[in-house]
Amino acid sequence: MRINQLCYSLLVLSLIASYYIFHSFWVWLLLANTLTVLLYGADKYAARSGWQRVPEKTLLLFGLVGGWPGGVIAQQLFRHKTQKQPFKTWFALSVIVNVVVLVGLLYQSEWLEQITTL
Repeated sequence: MRINQLCYSLLVLSLIASYYIFHSFWVWLLLANTLTVLLYGADKYAARSGWQRVPEKTLLLFGLVGGWPGGVIAQQLFRHKTQKQPFKTWFALSVIVNVVVLVGLLYQSEWLEQITTL
């Protein structure tokens, strides 16, 4: 699976690059979402051309690590993976996990405490 190795290599390189940049969390989200959109586009193109596809697990993993907004945009932009079950269910679960984790982190942070003391 060369395409899968390429996808994961890009993900790791993005993680490393975002670590060394100021506001690394936001850079990570930008990179993860950009890569997710590109992967959906590449998978749609491969599906039409009869080439090797990006595995669904890879698309789901990219969404799970923060690229789900890019996945939502790409699904609508490319009309790709919008009807296929169980992919839709797993993707929705990854979005829910992301939102719950984000809310939990915000709840635990001092930022939330500062807002509530106003």
